[in-house]
Amino acid sequence: MEVTADGCPVEVYLLLPAAGEPEIVHGAVPPGASILELGCGAGRVTHPLLSLGHPVVAVDDSPAMLAHVRAPTVCARIGDLDLGRTFDAVLLGSHLINTAVDADRRAMLAAARRHLAPSGRPIVEWHPPSWFDSVASGQGGRLGEVAISLADVVLDGDLLSATVRYSARGRRWSQEFTCRRLALETVLTSADLVFERWLTAERTWFTARVSDGPYREERANRAG
Repeated sequence: MEVTADGCPVEVYLLLPAAGEPEIVHGAVPPGASILELGCGAGRVTHPLLSLGHPVVAVDDSPAMLAHVRAPTVCARIGDLDLGRTFDAVLLGSHLINTAVDADRRAMLAAARRHLAPSGRPIVEWHPPSWFDSVASGQGGRLGEVAISLADVVLDGDLLSATVRYSARGRRWSQEFTCRRLALETVLTSADLVFERWLTAERTWFTARVSDGPYREERANRAG
């Protein structure tokens, strides 16, 4: 069984369908908007976005995942990415922003920022602070044919660790993860971004925009 560097079982991600994410993204951008998808996995969201009329460049650091993506792909760590071009939207889904490692988060947001067109928007999925207070072992559900449940949930300050258990077609997989509760305004400011609007009633998806405040002016003055 192929497993990515961060523990994702590729076989599971090939079975998981989209769960409304493409429609959220599509509704947040103009028709035909170009999209840079960071952390695309096996194309669960990529392929529906293509069907909705969006040119997508899909980025992941797993060749095993990218082998299944039917779009232009780039194999790279998100924080290292520099394509020398910009997009109408940069998609950072799968709660990647909640990484426990602050330096990784800053690098991801910086990568998103440098690939935005002047009027472009980052589109982000995250775990809001309230989620950390409500999640518990035993919670779960089903996505397509895959049953999903959480186990071994431990909350330690702003960090939450757990194991996701998957089962389908008589097989079982597990994936451990740790994520961090975030103060959104502080996180975005560090990347020269400001919050724009919520995309879902649960406040699990949002857009931001490039800051036009003092930080941006200071950076422009330094560049000049």
